[in-house]
Amino acid sequence: MRPAFLRRVALVVSVVVVVAAMVTAQGPAGPAAAGGRGGGRGGRGIPVQGGEECPPGTTLVRVGRCQAPEVSPPSIVDYRPESTLVADEHPTPKAKFPVVDIHSHAGPTPDTIDRLIREMDAMNIRVLNNLSGGSSGALKEKVDFIQSTNYADRFTVFANGLDRFSNVEAGYGVRAAAQLEEDVRNGAIGLKIFKQTGMDTLKKDGTRLKITDPELWPIWDTAGRLDIPVIIHTGEPPEFFQEPDMHNERWLELALFPNRRQYLNETTWETLAAERDALFQQHPRTRFISAHFGWHANDFGTAGALLDANPNVTLELAAILYDLGRQPRAAHDFFVKYQDRILFGKDTYAPAEFPYYWRVLETTDEYFDYYRNYHAYWKLYGMDLPDAVLRKIYHENAVRITPGLPQSGW
Repeated sequence: MRPAFLRRVALVVSVVVVVAAMVTAQGPAGPAAAGGRGGGRGGRGIPVQGGEECPPGTTLVRVGRCQAPEVSPPSIVDYRPESTLVADEHPTPKAKFPVVDIHSHAGPTPDTIDRLIREMDAMNIRVLNNLSGGSSGALKEKVDFIQSTNYADRFTVFANGLDRFSNVEAGYGVRAAAQLEEDVRNGAIGLKIFKQTGMDTLKKDGTRLKITDPELWPIWDTAGRLDIPVIIHTGEPPEFFQEPDMHNERWLELALFPNRRQYLNETTWETLAAERDALFQQHPRTRFISAHFGWHANDFGTAGALLDANPNVTLELAAILYDLGRQPRAAHDFFVKYQDRILFGKDTYAPAEFPYYWRVLETTDEYFDYYRNYHAYWKLYGMDLPDAVLRKIYHENAVRITPGLPQSGW
């Protein structure tokens, strides 16, 4: 016989042996073997000790016993069960009070401004703040266009720093501080620090630019003197810094987006968070907004400690709704306690997604869908915040912290 034929025969025999072993381990199929309704009886499946995890491909069916499905399970992207829960629903297309979206990356153009105003009015968004304002001539062009329209009080911009903090060397801080002053004169109402700064932006000498680098101090001091806030995006969610194994709840997102795989980054989440906290401490006269809740919406103890230690810091809730909505009672209590220290922000401008925020913040609804499965495979619940707290989060805190926002007409 030919060697190739013999190898195929051997492969078939091996597969048959493996399948037979699996069937033997699980016992005979069918209702009788399963011990009647409910299954998992009669010694079927794979025994495990208390606290031991089920082997891959199996799930716990009884205490101390795991079992594999008799049919091929769907993939994580194809399994979309429809809930049979009958519960009150209160879709919330419009925020209860006027909103400042402090964390957007959208701004008007001659082609989009009328559409944006219609959408914002429908959602009760009074001001859309574009964090991607740029600097120098690009920023001035954005502001000049806004001021030339009938909606000059509906759109604002933050500056982004000289050359987006690239190639920092001696003297950069002084030049960047001067650029910030110019940008504020040209209409910027704050400064945005993107996540790359501090995480993987390199200085001119090839070393990582730490957010605490003394060369940057003139920028922070200038922001304090000009009475403008600095919104800082630090790193990524801590799960992005962990291996994407079967226990990482952000596995699907990491599988979808290569640029979010920070576990390949030499700098750890703990290092970035510590450097950020040190920055807040070093510059108590500068107001900082920690974007994305500082990535602490999954840990209110740490979020509260951050606020307690730094009176100059506020949080904003862009892109962390999935954490608030799965712990509504704890989130409610945190928002009430720190009601003067939280701002509304969304990040991606998508009119179809804002109503999920209003529904979580305003209602008592239970067990409803989140808008992106790769962010969260779990359901959301309403926090039922008091009106006084909603007003502060939606606009009052932002107006107080950011003097460049409209100060009247709310």
